[in-house]
Amino acid sequence: MNRMLLGGLGALLLVSLGLFWWQGRAQVEEAAPPPEPVEQVDAGDTDTLPTADVGDMQGPTPPEATELSREQRRFFRYDRNRDLKISRNEMLSTRSDAFRKLDKDGNNLLTFEEWAVATATRFDGADANGDRELTAEEFATTRPKPKRKKPACRC
Repeated sequence: MNRMLLGGLGALLLVSLGLFWWQGRAQVEEAAPPPEPVEQVDAGDTDTLPTADVGDMQGPTPPEATELSREQRRFFRYDRNRDLKISRNEMLSTRSDAFRKLDKDGNNLLTFEEWAVATATRFDGADANGDRELTAEEFATTRPKPKRKKPACRC
C-alpha cells in the first residue's frame, strides 16, 4: 500500500514539475527579442571580408618526431606506463606468445605455473642488480637471438 501511495505521489510530482517547466519555458520564449536580420553579402564584394596582416607573425614550431631504434621500440612495447623501467608485472603480461616453448611436461597445455616459472626465471636472470625492475640496459639482454637466413636456392 505504501509503495502505491509513494508511486502516485512521485508521478504527481513529476507531472507538476513538467507542467511548471513547460509554462516557464513558454514565457521565456514570448519575451525573447526577435532575431536580427542577416545581411546578404555579395560574392564579389571583397571589402566586407576580414583581412589580417600575418607577414611578421609566426606560429609555434611543430614537434619533431624522433626515429626510435629497434631496441627502443621493443622496450616501449613492454614498458606500459612509460616510466623507463619494466616491472615484473609488465614483463609477465606480454610473454604469452611463446607458451609452446615453455611447456615443460610436453602435453601441449601450458599451465600458468609453467609459464610464470619460466618467465620469472628469465626476468630474474636479466635483473642484474636485483631491484625487481629492468632498466633499458638490463632489458637489452633479453633480446631474442637473430634468426639465420637460409640461402634462397642451392645453385
